[in-house]
Amino acid sequence: MHAISYSRFGPPHEVLAPCEIPTPNPGPGEVLVRLHVSGVNPSDAKARAGARPGVTKPAYARIVPHSDGAGVIEAVGDGVPAARIGTRVWIWNGQWQRALGTAAQYIALPSAQAVALPEGVDFDIGACLGIPGLTAAHTVFGGGDVAGQRLLVSGGAGAVGHNAVQLASAAGAEVIATCSAPAMERVRAAGAAQVFDYSDPELAEKILDATGGQGIDRAVEVEFGANVALLPEVMAPNGTIATYGSFKDMTPQIPFGPYLFKALKIDIALIYILPEAERQAAIAQLTKAIEAGTLRPAIHARFALEDCATAHDTVMQPGRAGAVLLDID
Repeated sequence: MHAISYSRFGPPHEVLAPCEIPTPNPGPGEVLVRLHVSGVNPSDAKARAGARPGVTKPAYARIVPHSDGAGVIEAVGDGVPAARIGTRVWIWNGQWQRALGTAAQYIALPSAQAVALPEGVDFDIGACLGIPGLTAAHTVFGGGDVAGQRLLVSGGAGAVGHNAVQLASAAGAEVIATCSAPAMERVRAAGAAQVFDYSDPELAEKILDATGGQGIDRAVEVEFGANVALLPEVMAPNGTIATYGSFKDMTPQIPFGPYLFKALKIDIALIYILPEAERQAAIAQLTKAIEAGTLRPAIHARFALEDCATAHDTVMQPGRAGAVLLDID
C-alpha cells in the first residue's frame, strides 16, 4: 500500500517521504480500514519533530504518522462480526503507541477504535473526531451536564475550541470565548454568547462582567500556563478548569492561594489515555451532536497524501482556523 513515513525525527520536508509497505492484515479483534481521509494534528507534528518529553528517537524503525482518519472497513479479524465489513467509520488513536497510523491507504487496528459514522456524515467530519473532537467533548462534558452553566472556552477559533463552543452552546451552556480579533465573528457564529480578544489587557474584567460578576463554572483551557493567573480571577467558587494544553509555558507556577480560596479543580485531559467509560461518554456526545447537525468541525486546509510535509507545516501555523486533512484516494 502507499503511505507516508519517517524513520528519524526532524523537519517535515526532510524526514517525511512516500513509501510502499505491505497492507496490514487484521489480527484477532481487529478491523482493516480502507482510509479515505487522514486528519493531521499538532500532536502528530510534534511527535514527528521529536518534541515529546523524554523521547530521543522514534519508537519504531519506520513510523506512518497520524492518529485520526475515516474510511470503510474492508476486512475483519477473528472475533469481529463480519457484519462490520462495509461500515463507514472514524478512527481514534490510530498511531498512538503503534508504528502504523492513518497516513496510508489502510490501517488495521482494534475494532473499538473504528467508530461507525452516522448516516449522511462525510469522511471529512469523521477525520476530525479523534483528537480535536474527543478532546472538545471530554473537556466540555467531563463533569456532566452543562445546561445552564457558564463556560469559558479559550482559543475558541482553534480546532478543539471551535468544537467546544458548538458542543457547549448546543447543550444549553452560556459560552464565553476568547480568540484573536480577526476570528471573533466566526466564534460567535459557532454559538458563543460573548467573545473577547485574548490579548485585551482588561480581559479578566470583561469576562467577569459578562457573567454578571458570578464567574465561570467550567473553563476549557488550551494555554493553561499563559492563563494561570487570569483563571482564578474569573472562575466561580468550586469551578473546574479542564485544560488540554500549555504549549507556551509547560512549567507554569500556580498561584495556590487564589486557587485554594475558590476551591478550584484542575482537570488535565490527555485524550490518548482517556479511561474507557469517559471515552465512550465522549463518543456518545459526538455522535449525538453530529447526528443533530449541531457540530460541524471547521476545515482549514486539505492536501494530497504526497503533500503530507506541507500539511505538517500548516497544522502548526498560528491562527489556524480548523482541521488539516489529507486526501488518501
